[in-house]
Amino acid sequence: MLRIEKLTKSFGDFVAVDSLDLNINKGDLFGFLGPNGAGKTTTIKMITGLYSPTSGSISINGVNAFENPIESKMKIGYIPDQPFLYDKLTGMEFLYFSGGLYNLSKSYLKNKIEALVEDLKIQEWLYKRTEEYSQGMRQRITIASAFLHDPELIVIDEPMVGLDPQSAFIIKNTLKQKVSEGITVLMSTHSLNVVEEICNRVGIIMKGKLIFDNSIEELHRLKEEKNNNLEQLFIQLTSEYESDHSHS
Repeated sequence: MLRIEKLTKSFGDFVAVDSLDLNINKGDLFGFLGPNGAGKTTTIKMITGLYSPTSGSISINGVNAFENPIESKMKIGYIPDQPFLYDKLTGMEFLYFSGGLYNLSKSYLKNKIEALVEDLKIQEWLYKRTEEYSQGMRQRITIASAFLHDPELIVIDEPMVGLDPQSAFIIKNTLKQKVSEGITVLMSTHSLNVVEEICNRVGIIMKGKLIFDNSIEELHRLKEEKNNNLEQLFIQLTSEYESDHSHS
């Protein structure tokens, strides 16, 4: 579904993403972990077309993201870590505006919005201006806007930052629901407990390189074997990589 080959992004002398290979299958809920500055957000910005890579390739369901940027963007729903909304629009106006960007018809949008409003429980806020929204409501309306065009791949950066428990619960359930419908989710996060709860695959990036890519079961097996919790295991894996590569 998402195929990344030898993806590299440099800013001057700094290599943010270093020859990254990653293959995410249809219906995966992939947790993308890594310490700050490891290259998670840079990778996401290349997948969503916000950054151009220095070299390498990304294809989304067989469509080359750089040769066919419009077509590949139609396949993606992107939810950034800081929801960007137009404060003077109501939630409903924002959803219609977003749908218009994908050339969706009014009648299609009306039905789609009704279903999403139900799933994400945003009814009571729909006609208020988004400047009045809490962080949880802003995140939920952004998620609704990312689902309007039925994307095949959802890319979500830090979905749980600053969320109240109800919003976090609704968002986790919505992501699980989408995956059960065959949609693929790439979720970059620091929340190890969220990864443990909803992801079926986990990748850990460190200094722009993928140092772990396996099933959640394998991560649990390693955790048992080393007698760690997930946090300790994460710190151990990144520290081992650090010490192995600090001499090179």
